Amino acid sequence: MSNCKCSLSTALDSGDLICGGTVTEGSAGSTAISLATVAPAYGCRCHVAIPDDAAIEKSQIIETLGATVERVRPVSITHRDHFVNIARRRALEANKLAAAQREANGTQTNGLAHADSKMTNDELATMQLESKKTQDNDSSHVNMEMPHSGKCDPSSDSKGGFFADQFENLANYRAHYEWTGPEIWEQTKGSLHAFVAAAGTGGTIAGVSRYLKEKNRSIKCFLMDPPGSGLFNKVTRGVMYTKEEAEGKRLKNPFDTITEGIGINRVTSNFMMAELDGAYRGTDREAVEMSRFLLRNDGLFVGSSSAMNCIGAVRVAQDLGPGHTIVTILCDSGMRHLSKFFNDQYLADHGLTPTATGLEFLDK
Repeated sequence: MSNCKCSLSTALDSGDLICGGTVTEGSAGSTAISLATVAPAYGCRCHVAIPDDAAIEKSQIIETLGATVERVRPVSITHRDHFVNIARRRALEANKLAAAQREANGTQTNGLAHADSKMTNDELATMQLESKKTQDNDSSHVNMEMPHSGKCDPSSDSKGGFFADQFENLANYRAHYEWTGPEIWEQTKGSLHAFVAAAGTGGTIAGVSRYLKEKNRSIKCFLMDPPGSGLFNKVTRGVMYTKEEAEGKRLKNPFDTITEGIGINRVTSNFMMAELDGAYRGTDREAVEMSRFLLRNDGLFVGSSSAMNCIGAVRVAQDLGPGHTIVTILCDSGMRHLSKFFNDQYLADHGLTPTATGLEFLDK
């Protein structure tokens, strides 16, 4: 939540976002929920593009918070209809609409010409649909966007849009450097030995690792990576590709994993700020088993990202040995994963029905 507040506050201070404007974001869920919560407090609207294979309850939460949700098919970040690129485009469309309305209002006020209000609205709506028409004319594109999504209401005054850009906006990193890192340091009284976490945007691991390293260079910081992500290889070998890609077996969906919100096949501006000593890799089965272990033994109802983080904490503990303090982040609730990660039928269909009684699934 703190990174969203920091991002919106910075945008408002700079004038990139004004009160009444629309904040747009492409998100697998968690950041979008935070933005949908925070945006109204700044007098702003929120529009989210989210992959349609994300747990449906995330979209339901976002909509309940008053934001607009646009569910889109998962595609590569290089595709114009990747959820991040769509969110960026929605902000541009909102800015064009606002500029056109300001021009129309100015023309009418100055009496230079009379514009029929209905015609003006039609023209604005036409402009708003411009990108969609371009897509429709491309025979290779299959339109999977929700009808009516992404279109500002031309009958209302638009205050423009602001693309939060969680992956590249360094307000993300700064929030964790200024808040999460210091919180960890204060709560452990500086006595921790290691920090480990997965990365989506990279903001959390970057901000926390850099802060902790500045406080004590001996603190070890590690990445925990899910299946399909290239960050493990980037940290350990300096190259951004997965084993499958190296063998000429590139996955149809690079994120062919039941974990959500973590793992990526590109280095973001936020992740580049991280100071890491190494990386670990987990599996979907380990994540499922860990989530059930935490629920049974600790009463912690966590989602897939948190479960993967806890696997990382155990791996670090195994390597460092007894007597060390290791910190990770429980960043998502199991309530956001009921339809998939905690759905018995879904897990059975993917051969992931949990069977462990303890942590034997992590035995080396």
